[in-house]
Amino acid sequence: MRPLSRAFLAVFLTTCAFTAFGAAGCGKSGGSTAPGPSPVTRTWRMGFSGIPPVPDQTVAVNAIFQWATRADAAIAHEGVPWDSLLAGVPPDTLARRYLDLMHYYRLVAHHEIVFEVDPTDGLSRADEDPKLVAAGRSISEPAVRALYVRWVTAVDTIIHPEYLGLASEVNLVRAAGPSVYASLAPMARQAADSLRALHARRPDLPEPELYATIQVETVWGRLGPPGWQGVASELADFPFADAWGLSSYPYLGGFAEPEDIPLDYYSRIRDGVGKPVMVIEGGWASVPYGGNNATPAQQARYVRHHARLLDQAAAIAVFDLTYADLALSTWPSPPTGSLVPFAHLGVVDSALTAKPAQGTWDSLFARTRVN
Repeated sequence: MRPLSRAFLAVFLTTCAFTAFGAAGCGKSGGSTAPGPSPVTRTWRMGFSGIPPVPDQTVAVNAIFQWATRADAAIAHEGVPWDSLLAGVPPDTLARRYLDLMHYYRLVAHHEIVFEVDPTDGLSRADEDPKLVAAGRSISEPAVRALYVRWVTAVDTIIHPEYLGLASEVNLVRAAGPSVYASLAPMARQAADSLRALHARRPDLPEPELYATIQVETVWGRLGPPGWQGVASELADFPFADAWGLSSYPYLGGFAEPEDIPLDYYSRIRDGVGKPVMVIEGGWASVPYGGNNATPAQQARYVRHHARLLDQAAAIAVFDLTYADLALSTWPSPPTGSLVPFAHLGVVDSALTAKPAQGTWDSLFARTRVN
């Protein structure tokens, strides 16, 4: 899934001054904090992204303030700004548009930053990015790949994320769009080689951990080809990965109840890749979708059970891309139906009112983090 941030969050990044964030009391106005200390520990950082429930600047900022108090990391999951890059806008100029929000995350909220670059179509993994397609271009072209390398270099050297993702749901791309995958894998390797060479020349620059992401339901054969698919191809084609991101929407993979998800759902993948894993996107809807009769209470149970999966895998982070449900009818360009399954993943509703899942999230955040 690619979030809606490219369409609307970019506006907030360019219009919300850093002083505006600070004026609200460093994010303390967002409601109650997590429960008191707990003797239970966690290895995983917890966080959200800045995707707003409605295209309104005030709501977007309030949502960030609200979740910033119940997180110790933040993620930006962004498509490549292909249209601007093709038009000749310098990558550094585009990357600086994120700095106000990134400064808030790091300097005020004291969050680690994960920045994921998603170069293909996040809602149709068989296809290339719609903006690239509209321009009649392709990542199969060396010139387009060079733009991608310049973009991730700008993200690295200007934003300085602790973790930098170079490709998303790569196993799903391979299964759904093998021709896209044939260009994506070498392009990501090219970028990784370029970044490693840059940091070898510039040891003064903070060097991010590089990663790519795997779609968990696809690995387990619940989306796409049936049966355990393994991770051998991903390891061979993305050898640069210092860690692996996981994308998991088990309610779309046929699980009727959260507790049906096996405890080794992530740890088996971790054992296969031999690297740390972090859940980069995912969740459980709080309203029925398809054959799943999801409820807010069931969503809260998922958050609790999900912690067991994270513990089993000794995961290093977990993110929900949408802190709040998306009020899709309010967006100026009506989103496609492919976004409907992802509209009710928030731990609060679109009015920022807590759902049961938020209390469960807060109880987990109260654990002592040990990494």
